[in-house]
Amino acid sequence: MKKISMFVLAICSTAAFAQKVSDYKYIFIPEKFQTFKKSSFGLEESLAKALKGKKYEVLAESVDKWPSDAKNNSCNVLNAEVLNDKNLFTNKVILQFKDCNKKMVFESKGSSDIKEFEEGFADALNQALTKVGFSNPVAMLPAQNTAVNENAQTTVSEVSTSSATPSANHYSNGKMELQKIQIDANQFILANSGSSVPFAVFKTTSKKDVFTVKLADGNSTIGYFENGNIVIDIPQADGRYSKEVFAGK
Repeated sequence: MKKISMFVLAICSTAAFAQKVSDYKYIFIPEKFQTFKKSSFGLEESLAKALKGKKYEVLAESVDKWPSDAKNNSCNVLNAEVLNDKNLFTNKVILQFKDCNKKMVFESKGSSDIKEFEEGFADALNQALTKVGFSNPVAMLPAQNTAVNENAQTTVSEVSTSSATPSANHYSNGKMELQKIQIDANQFILANSGSSVPFAVFKTTSKKDVFTVKLADGNSTIGYFENGNIVIDIPQADGRYSKEVFAGK
């Protein structure tokens, strides 16, 4: 029964920390949406205009023009794509947003009975956009060597790690006792021992033993394995980060 309860806790905790489009400030839109063969009927410009109206910052194709907190960590950037889903009678699109690990954050479908392609696809996109909330970003992640943006290459600084994956299931920083619960190959959580309160959710990045971390207070940061310990960069009120080490027990 205890194992079943812990599994349910893990699933609920993951759902509670699921990313939303509104968690992001930056969105990258490709120069052309790939599933539209000859013309995408100006949907890239329409999407950019709509997202700017919802307070997002739309990034240019050239990474050199990106703000530093986007350039130095592509996991601060959401990738937008519009798919052509039309049939014989209806202009339809699928609006998608994926994170730096190409995981789907949000998908929405829109359709229009307007027969003309340019007006019909624009109307369908507007329908899909109604479910996208205004930008209300969480804290930006610090620079690290994360997955390369799926539509543009970026060079980011590396987080140095050492030693192997921790083998313990319980960890402490001297102030709190936490239990490591492996959800699947790509994510685990740290939960307060003896209770059902999660402390942090860890998700893999392209760099071995380095993770994006969503804390219980809503902040996003990074974590990594070091000398058999779990380390989290804890955001501070002044914008800096402190190194919190949880040693295996």
